Amino acid sequence: MLFHAHESLTPFAHSAQNRCFGCGLDNPAGLKLEFLLAPDGAVVSLPVVPKAFEGHPGFLHGGVIATLLDEAMSKAVRALGQPSMTRKIEVEFLRPVPCEAPLRVEGRVLASEGRRHSTEAVILDAEGTELARGKGLFIAARAQEAEKQGAS
Repeated sequence: MLFHAHESLTPFAHSAQNRCFGCGLDNPAGLKLEFLLAPDGAVVSLPVVPKAFEGHPGFLHGGVIATLLDEAMSKAVRALGQPSMTRKIEVEFLRPVPCEAPLRVEGRVLASEGRRHSTEAVILDAEGTELARGKGLFIAARAQEAEKQGAS
């Protein structure tokens, strides 16, 4: 199930006023992902990704799957108040991820050391089956870089 009645998710304003392919509202060809914040600090997105992003017929392209995981991990670090950039990402494609179907993408920070943040993310289908998972290393931007980054 994508959203549990007892779950308390609140909108997470990540201020993406840019052309980021994943979350930027100014990119007409992008995913325009929206995120919610869970009480445990995880971020959640509930996208239905259109066929424009398919690889094999009816299923998302692997690069788009990686993007969904990357965005969730990035937003988990941003939820700590630290805009960051991806240093390393590892993706496991467990099952095909369908286009035009409700998905749940969750990201969380596992550990932080200075500017380095270890993260993980999963993509689940409507029944809660894990379709893909990722691990990442994110480096928080320095103050000047964060200002230039704006939001992504």
